[in-house]
Amino acid sequence: MYVVTTALLLALQCFVALFVGLHNWIPLGRLNDVKAAKAEFPGSKLLTVTLIIFTPVAIGLVGSAVYFGRVYPGWLLWWLWIFYGLVCYGALKEWWIPYFSQPTPERVARNQAMYGATHAFLPERNGIRPNTLHVILDLVTLAILIALGLVTAQSR
Repeated sequence: MYVVTTALLLALQCFVALFVGLHNWIPLGRLNDVKAAKAEFPGSKLLTVTLIIFTPVAIGLVGSAVYFGRVYPGWLLWWLWIFYGLVCYGALKEWWIPYFSQPTPERVARNQAMYGATHAFLPERNGIRPNTLHVILDLVTLAILIALGLVTAQSR
C-alpha cells in the first residue's frame, strides 16, 4: 500500500511541477492568459517568480522520486508538509477568502486583470471568480495533503 500512496503523491507533485513551470508561459486556450501574466510581471520578473515558486516544488519532487517506495526521511516529510501547507494557505488567501468575503478593490482589479479572460465554472462573487486551472491546482494540493497524511501515517 505504501508504494501506491507514494506513487500517487509523486504523480500529484509532477502535476504541480508542470503547472508551476508552464502555466504562465505556454498558452492553454482559455485556461490561462499568458499575455496577462507577462503584463503583471514584466521583463525578467515572470522568470524570477516562476523559479522562486518552482524551486521548492522541484526539491520535494526530486526527494520523493529518490525515496520512492521507501520510507521518506524526516526532512522530506517536513519539507512537503511545510511547503504544501503554505501552498494551501496561499490558495485560501489569494482565492477562497476573497471569494467568500469582501476583498479589497486592488485584489479585485488584479484578479480581473490576470484571470478575467480565463475559463471559470464558478460564478463571480465579490468581484472574484476562481478560474478553472487554479481550482484544479487547489484540488490537487488538497489531494497532496491527504496523500501526504497517508504516507506519514504509513511511515510510522
